[in-house]
Amino acid sequence: MAPVNPSLLFEEAHLLLRRQTTVKSLLEPSPDDLQTIYIIIGMSIFILIVWHIPYVNYILYPFKVLTIGLHEFGHASATILTGGHVDGIELDPNLGGVTHTKGGIATISLPAGYIGSTFWGSLMLFAGFDVTASKWVSIVVAGVLLLLLIWARNWLARGIAISFAALIVLLFIFVPVALRYAMLWMGTMSALYSLYDIVDDLIKRRVNESDASQFSRVCGRGILSPKVWGVLWLLIAIIFVAASIIGAIIAFKNVQN
Repeated sequence: MAPVNPSLLFEEAHLLLRRQTTVKSLLEPSPDDLQTIYIIIGMSIFILIVWHIPYVNYILYPFKVLTIGLHEFGHASATILTGGHVDGIELDPNLGGVTHTKGGIATISLPAGYIGSTFWGSLMLFAGFDVTASKWVSIVVAGVLLLLLIWARNWLARGIAISFAALIVLLFIFVPVALRYAMLWMGTMSALYSLYDIVDDLIKRRVNESDASQFSRVCGRGILSPKVWGVLWLLIAIIFVAASIIGAIIAFKNVQN
């Protein structure tokens, strides 16, 4: 047995300690990051409180409908990407939305609604940590809204797409710094409502028919129940939200806003 070289052991231990320190420093939020996280928490508390106040909660309806629109855009875009066709999208703040499609791969397009809306919410949360990132992501979101406008089949869908696209354009031109807070607000609302919607529709089963129940039928009865699919989609959604915040802390480590 070869003798152990103490200097090599010390060197390896030192390298391991440096790696751990580097990872810790990457994940440690800066004062700006903490401020942004506090803003997200404050927005979340405000939304959760207002959500349950009759009549006052109407102020959240446009953002609720926006999240529904992102949900339906997820179905539509997944259908197009898998070779299908989209006939139109309809939105309703009380009944939700519906995407009229033909073809495509159902096992991809069905989960793309809940997961897609959470993805867009998480992307906006990520961008909200940085002014420049907010500008770029706002352009992408505006493009999504224009596609939603093309597919819209009722006036509510058209109105939401036009209103939020116009808001983004106006902020981009005249108050670009405010885009950061707009992305944070829209991202927080979208992420929260998406998570709530998954729990309410799929896990608590407040609706008789859902994307998860259709998905369960497509995958074959008896394999996994709609509630199980709902839990799996909820976990994916939570991972998206957590990854957006952790990713922003790492990506914008040395950026000053």
